[in-house]
Amino acid sequence: MITLLAIFIDGFIYASWLFIMATGLTLIYGVMRILNMAHGSFYAIGAYVSASLVGWYFSLNNAPAAGSFAIMVIGALATGMVAGLAVERGVLRFLHGRDEVVMVLVTFGLLLMFEDLIKMIWGVQSYYAYEPYSLLGSTDIDALTFVNYDLAMILVAAIVAIALWWGLNRTRWGKLLRAIVEDREMAIAMGINVNRLFAITFAIGAGLGALAGGLIAPATAVTPGLGIEVIVLAFAVVVTGGLGSIQGALIGAIMIGLSRAAAVNLFPEAELFVIYAVMALVLVFRPRGLFALSNARRI
Repeated sequence: MITLLAIFIDGFIYASWLFIMATGLTLIYGVMRILNMAHGSFYAIGAYVSASLVGWYFSLNNAPAAGSFAIMVIGALATGMVAGLAVERGVLRFLHGRDEVVMVLVTFGLLLMFEDLIKMIWGVQSYYAYEPYSLLGSTDIDALTFVNYDLAMILVAAIVAIALWWGLNRTRWGKLLRAIVEDREMAIAMGINVNRLFAITFAIGAGLGALAGGLIAPATAVTPGLGIEVIVLAFAVVVTGGLGSIQGALIGAIMIGLSRAAAVNLFPEAELFVIYAVMALVLVFRPRGLFALSNARRI
C-alpha cells in the first residue's frame, strides 16, 4: 500500500509539471498549427530567470522569504511572454500558413539560437535556487514524507487547467480563437484580427512554458541544454493526448506521470523507456492521439 501511495502521489506531482510545461505547446498548435520546437527554450529561459531572481532576492537584507514565490512566478511568466511575443512578431508572423514541416525547421533553428543566447547571458555554469523549495516544509503521509513545494505543483496545475478552460470557453477571446480554429479564412472575412490573436496566443503559450521552468528551478539544477531535454518530454505528452487538445495534454500528462512513477518505484531502469512506451502504445490504437482535434472537411 505504501508503494502504491508513493506511485500515486509522485505520479501526480510529475504529471502536474508535465501539464504546465506541455499545455503551452498544445495551445499554440491548436490555434496556430505550429509545432513549436522553441518551446523548450522558453522553458529554459523561465528556469534561468527564476533562479537568477531568487538568488538576487535572497541577497537582499530583511526581504520576506515568502516574496520569493511571487518574484519567481511573475519573473518567469513575464519573461516568457515577452520572449514569445518577440519571436512571433519578429519571425513567425511572416510564415503563417506555411507547411507545418517548415515551421518545425524554423522553430528548431530558433531553439538552437536560444541555446547559444542563454549561454552568452548566463554562461555554462549551473544555477541553483533551492531556497523556496524548503520554505513550505514537508508533509508525512503514513511512512512517506513529501515536500509541500512538490505537492503545491498539483494545485498550480489545477489552477492553470481551470484558467485555460475558462478562458477558452467563457471569454470573448476564447470564442474568437475557436472561430479561427474552425475556419481561419471565414474568421478573417468576418473582421477578426487574426494576427493579433495569434500574437496573444503565442505569448500565453510561451509564458506557460517559462512558468513551468520557473517553478521547477528550485527543485533542480538549472544547466545548459535544459530546453532540448524538456521539448522531447513535452512532445511525448501532447502527442499522447492529441496535438491541439488541452484535455488531451492533461490526460497524457497523467498517464505518463503515473507510468513513470510506477517505473521509478518498481523498475528504475525502465524510467525513460516507460514514457515513450506509453506514447507508442497509444499511437498504435489512436494514431492522432487520444483527443486530437478533428480537421474540418472542405468541399
